[in-house]
Amino acid sequence: MTAVIGMVAVILGAVGLATGTILTSIMQDNLNTQVSASLGELRYYPTDTAADILSSGRQAAGTLLVFRSQFGGDATGAYVTGSDGVATLTSEQVYELVGELKRGGFDTVSIDGIGEYRVLMTGGTNGEFAVIGLPTSEVTSTLTQIVTTVALVTVGGLLLLGVVLAVIIRRSLRPLRAVAATAERVAAQPLAEGAVTIEERVPASEADERTEIGRVGAALNTLLDHVGTSLDARQRNEERMRTFVADASHELRTPLASIRGYSELSLRDPTLGEDAASALERIQAQSLRMTALVEDLLLLARLEEGQELVHGAVDLSRLVIETVGDAQAAGPDHRWEIDLGEDPVILAGDEARLTQVIANLLANARTHTPAGTLVTVSVVQEGSEAVLRVHDDGPGVDPAVADELFERFSRADRSRARKTGGTGLGLSIVRAIVAAHSGEISVTSRPGDTTFTVRLPARPADPVVRPA
Repeated sequence: MTAVIGMVAVILGAVGLATGTILTSIMQDNLNTQVSASLGELRYYPTDTAADILSSGRQAAGTLLVFRSQFGGDATGAYVTGSDGVATLTSEQVYELVGELKRGGFDTVSIDGIGEYRVLMTGGTNGEFAVIGLPTSEVTSTLTQIVTTVALVTVGGLLLLGVVLAVIIRRSLRPLRAVAATAERVAAQPLAEGAVTIEERVPASEADERTEIGRVGAALNTLLDHVGTSLDARQRNEERMRTFVADASHELRTPLASIRGYSELSLRDPTLGEDAASALERIQAQSLRMTALVEDLLLLARLEEGQELVHGAVDLSRLVIETVGDAQAAGPDHRWEIDLGEDPVILAGDEARLTQVIANLLANARTHTPAGTLVTVSVVQEGSEAVLRVHDDGPGVDPAVADELFERFSRADRSRARKTGGTGLGLSIVRAIVAAHSGEISVTSRPGDTTFTVRLPARPADPVVRPA
């Protein structure tokens, strides 16, 4: 709009300037013709003054005459007033006017007290001369009216052009606004995981393939159809994979239990050699590790299917005290602190799974920090949320792997010193349990300051008892 209106304004300005210049030249030529005609109409005697000459004829109002006869003497001047009278010029006005003129040509002069005139001076060789002129006020007034009219019409036309352009552009871009609104609504949907259905589409009225912008809307609808199909396929694959993991984990539990049982039974044989006993102990250790991995995978699969939770009233403060006690026994080379309020924090949840959340977070802190690290566990109630924080002053989490920390089998924790290997599912189980409780988990970390924060919906401390 700015470019179009600016270009039109320049064009109209150029046209107005050219028109004004041409009209000025034409009107000035007409005025020169009138001045010449007025000079030819003069009738006088050599002894007449300028006032006598103007009084003896019928000159147009405003006609100016300065006259000096061939017999010498001072030049006299006069002009016709609006009431057909004649007014005489002073000697100073006459001398000022004659001094500014050149003979044989047109000039524009300004006379004090009278105004601006277009004049012509003629004269002979014997000292006689005459100056005839007409006022330029009519020309100036006409040009002013024309310029004012052109300016008003130009401004009005530009305003009208702006309104018309705004209406046209808005109507033309309406399909594009519908495309942008649809894209924004789709972008606001969580598409990363879970069953996702994209119902948003650009309205058919704004997706007309016969127009350029309409083709954009139609292309977006086609893209959303493809994305929706891909998301459905992804969800089906995830469900099949989840079912497979759950079934495989369930089926693996029996052979693993058999391996562990037979290895334990074989180790009780007193005739067993040292090498065989060592091999059986390795088999038993690996079967235990494999069993833990299978149990974790099965738990994750069941949590994602909405199973494995038994809700009840849970004293989170008590769970922290008990779990930290167990962690202290498992990691005596670490320093452990508990920060609890005076009142217990009660929430509705699965006590066993919440205990696992705290235990996994403490095990993560114990495993991936050096000896002597201080681990602080705090529980507070903030509004309607129970907030559990596990803080340590260890080396921190590498920012490059912070986004993958809660993914399954995440082992890229390069910033912490790994003492022992785990299944790589501890934090992913924590996230799954917290999500199953409609909570959130987050981590903030820098060297010497790492905090895992778990927020869970808390049960009110004093529930309202309704009368039966």
